[in-house]
Amino acid sequence: MDTTDTDILKHTPLYDLHLSLQGKMVPFAGYTMPVQFEGVKAEHLWTRSSAGLFDVSHMGPCLVSLRQTELKGESAHQAVSHLIEQLVPSDIAGLKPGQARLTVLLNAEGGILDDLIITRPHKEADQGQLYIVVNGAMKDQDFALFAETIGEQADLLRLDHDHVLMAVQGPQSEAVLSHHFSDLSDLSFMQSRLRISGHEVHAVSRCGYTGEDGFELLLPADEGIDLARKLCADPRVRPIGLGARDSLRLEAGLCLYGHDLDPGCDPVIADLSWLIQKVRRQRADFPGAPQILSRLKTGPEQKRVGLQPLERAPAREGTEIYHAGSRVGHVTSGGFGPSHGKPVAMGYIRTDLAVPGTAVDLMIRGKARPAEVCALPFIQTNYKR
Repeated sequence: MDTTDTDILKHTPLYDLHLSLQGKMVPFAGYTMPVQFEGVKAEHLWTRSSAGLFDVSHMGPCLVSLRQTELKGESAHQAVSHLIEQLVPSDIAGLKPGQARLTVLLNAEGGILDDLIITRPHKEADQGQLYIVVNGAMKDQDFALFAETIGEQADLLRLDHDHVLMAVQGPQSEAVLSHHFSDLSDLSFMQSRLRISGHEVHAVSRCGYTGEDGFELLLPADEGIDLARKLCADPRVRPIGLGARDSLRLEAGLCLYGHDLDPGCDPVIADLSWLIQKVRRQRADFPGAPQILSRLKTGPEQKRVGLQPLERAPAREGTEIYHAGSRVGHVTSGGFGPSHGKPVAMGYIRTDLAVPGTAVDLMIRGKARPAEVCALPFIQTNYKR
């Protein structure tokens, strides 16, 4: 939550729908957003068992389009990809048509400025464009960085003002959405279909941030509002607020920018080295490459891990981690995992202790409480591979 002044908070296109569904509204990333509808635990478990509808319109969808219209097909994709690769360590040029990739924006020292998803359009006519979604709280910074980097070579079209971005997550998501979209079964995890018509973009992406199978949908505002209302009338679907969105992603071991990721850590420390494909390591042409490649070789001093409290008290963000009487790290995300049935946490710890089963103490309300380092995620993920 980045503001408390309700006079300047924005509304997503689904704001009126949230009110009609009696959502409890709170300030979040500059918007008034629903934190819950019937309760965090109930919404969390419903998403794991059926299908949850999430409004993520506060996030930052955009389209980067190459101006060199004489370039077509693969040449156009390579050209626009190399523009964006100046900011990220991942292989964007190597994306296949319709493929999406999670990556991170880096500063000159290799620190993480945001995490984002970049998608290559699947249609031949749309090569030379990239569909990108960044975090809501960071989007103005990110869009400014994109614009500065691409300069006169490409155009940046923001889609966060007149589109609905929503996610349908859970084991029933494909069945629910098959009544509204065709051939969803053809998409596997991190594959997308885009339809680009001037300033309007329709996107169906098989991805999400819950650990479940699911989809993210980008639609022009009127179409998105209409679809959201229809989905909420489906007995298999319930609206889900920010509270369950957070507990779901934490159980799935997924990072939240501003908590588990920030400019003070790089992909190696964050245990996200897999974001840096071999071709980018070989070229060493991404921001902070010398520092990051050196850390890959020698190993980081600390590392992001899962933490399993052994008592019922949850360890919240900022909780200090101790081992043998010395402070060795801190918790970045923590709470109760309804599906896991226990408290769950993530944090950074000294690398020599980042081994599952290592006993540590969590300083909760001034008392040392036992915990163990554990592997992530806390639940089995159900992505369609």
